[in-house]
Amino acid sequence: MSLLESKLDLLIAQTDLEVSPLQREQLLGYVGLLNKWNKAYNLTSVRDPEEMLVKHILDSIVVSPYLQGERFIDVGTGPGLPGIPLAIMNPGKTFFLLDSLGKRIRFIKQVIHELKIGNVTPIQSRVEDFQPEEKFDGVLSRAFASITDMVEWCHHLPISGTGRFLALKGQLPQNEIEQLPDWCCVTDIKALKVPELEGERHLVVLSRKE
Repeated sequence: MSLLESKLDLLIAQTDLEVSPLQREQLLGYVGLLNKWNKAYNLTSVRDPEEMLVKHILDSIVVSPYLQGERFIDVGTGPGLPGIPLAIMNPGKTFFLLDSLGKRIRFIKQVIHELKIGNVTPIQSRVEDFQPEEKFDGVLSRAFASITDMVEWCHHLPISGTGRFLALKGQLPQNEIEQLPDWCCVTDIKALKVPELEGERHLVVLSRKE
């Protein structure tokens, strides 16, 4: 077993998540590809694969238990975060990964091809220009923008009535929450525990007021 494999096992053991051997292999494969492509494409400021396990993989998959519904879009996905790790963890759900930069979308296409991930659709577009035929149960964003900007730019993406915005944040951004537009409200806040990650992590769930 490699150092990276044992490190991932150690991290997962500190959560309540269940990860199958295939999922474990895909998560490690994703870190391997991210590390390899990062040298040429500069996809993430995190350079060390072990650090990627904590800051990218675990930081994404701890959100998995809170995904309600079938169809999700990850806006401003960058190199596929949190979309790729969440898609690996939830093979029965569908994920659309949206980013405006071609090099990131090319990387994501390579990842889903090499790791045989069948539930991800990459989209190169600006979020405000993307008009899906079918709306989403959840609109995910991690380090994409302030919550206020997120709901303004993505207001057309959730399913009317039941769709949710899921913002992955560090410290709870009270000032951003106070500046939310009138049509939107916070329905839930989850404090997330990411093993070996310094600082706070929160999931802020928002919905459109009826």
